[in-house]
Amino acid sequence: MSAETAGSTAKPKIRRGKLPGWIDYGLIPLANLAAAFLVAGLVVLFVGENPIEAVKILIWGALGFGEGIGFTLFYATNFMMTGLAVAVAFHAGLFNIGGEGQAYIGGLGAALAALALDRFVPWWVTFPVALIAAAAFGAAWAFIPGWLQAKRGSHIVITTIMFNFIASAVMVYLLVDHLSPAGSMQPESRTFAAGGTLPKLGWLFGIFGLDIGGAPVNISLFVALAACVLVYVLIWRTKLGYEIRTVGHNPVAAAYAGISPVRITIVAMLISGALAGIMALNPVMGDQHRLQIDFVSGAGFVGIAVALMGRAHPVGVVLASILFGMLYQGGAELAFEIPTISRDMIVVIQGLVILFAGALENMFRPGIGRAYFALSGSRAAPEPGEQA
Repeated sequence: MSAETAGSTAKPKIRRGKLPGWIDYGLIPLANLAAAFLVAGLVVLFVGENPIEAVKILIWGALGFGEGIGFTLFYATNFMMTGLAVAVAFHAGLFNIGGEGQAYIGGLGAALAALALDRFVPWWVTFPVALIAAAAFGAAWAFIPGWLQAKRGSHIVITTIMFNFIASAVMVYLLVDHLSPAGSMQPESRTFAAGGTLPKLGWLFGIFGLDIGGAPVNISLFVALAACVLVYVLIWRTKLGYEIRTVGHNPVAAAYAGISPVRITIVAMLISGALAGIMALNPVMGDQHRLQIDFVSGAGFVGIAVALMGRAHPVGVVLASILFGMLYQGGAELAFEIPTISRDMIVVIQGLVILFAGALENMFRPGIGRAYFALSGSRAAPEPGEQA
């Protein structure tokens, strides 16, 4: 066989092409989720319980009645904000693990606004001030790691993790020594008056004949949904968003095009920190009506899994947030109904979802990609210099 013939019949080396959105944002996350629940089902089976019955109880506890739906959406609100915070940083090529601390400090800003205004003005006056304060405090806490990354090359993962611990220590000091009421032994602020609390959404659920009972879902849900829309517009419909994505894809090319990676790194971290800080409105003003120790309760870390599962897209973040809200609320009902499935096992199930959605995110991608290109008859472009 001649060289020409061999060259004409040899198949070119194919690179992985870009998969359609319904596969990248839909099928692959569903495959990861199915694998996580399959392994979780084996864990449930191992302790002698019926996995199918466990899933039924979990779904019913999360979505089967008004109060369950209310709690699911309350948790989902937290995860939307922290998920968006991580997603914005992702687009800039940054791994912001400091959402926990940024939300913590954001809660300080919201609480200070509520404590200053709650006795003098109605909630709808306090609310925008608290929102701005929470965003500003969260952004300020993210600024230093962002500046260190941009100006000094400090790794953003290390600095944001350490700032979580610093935020925790600062909050303990303030709550114990400065913000707790005189004579109180509890490390918390005083309870806000009516002007510092956010209205619940029981009236909205009542329209649909649902009673949310004691569920604390409140108007922060609308703030989170609005933030999803604004993040979409920012990332995909503005010049700044284009610059953020460009720096995230290739900082060298961005600098060659006149985009400053230093500026974008700092700006992206400010936006990310502000989003994480706004999350504090939901538990501080919408539920607890005071500033307490550890009110974030791990939502900053769950936001990482939410952003990974949602592919850093606002729609995906909303869906992933609802899923984790279901796991939190439905898991509580499951642990109550089936005592042999403890809260620790629910954490294991949540961890499996995070594992398959995050660390093993690319486990099914190669096989699904090959199957798609084989069935569709399409292929990616050959490498430069290769014969098509």
